[in-house]
Amino acid sequence: MLYFYRAHAAPESVLSAAERYFGERGLAVQRGAGHHARYVGLLGTVDLNVEIEGGHYVRVTLATRDTSRSELDDVAKRFLTEFHAIEEPGHAARGAY
Repeated sequence: MLYFYRAHAAPESVLSAAERYFGERGLAVQRGAGHHARYVGLLGTVDLNVEIEGGHYVRVTLATRDTSRSELDDVAKRFLTEFHAIEEPGHAARGAY
């Protein structure tokens, strides 16, 4: 599955937040070239890419290798929700995932 979010943070801020978030959930980080990271654990693998688009925001893309919704997909979606709340403190993080 593929998920994305347009953020206003610097790519390194996204990568740092993702490293903390996925690390707390037992996924090991494998940093790639540029603004890419892979998180690997018992649940599976999440690939994170952060691309600068339009000069004023970055596109954060998370991909899992599952073809249908899984527990790992819920973890990935929750990261995007929590990162949104970090960027905009007034945002209420909703959702049971």
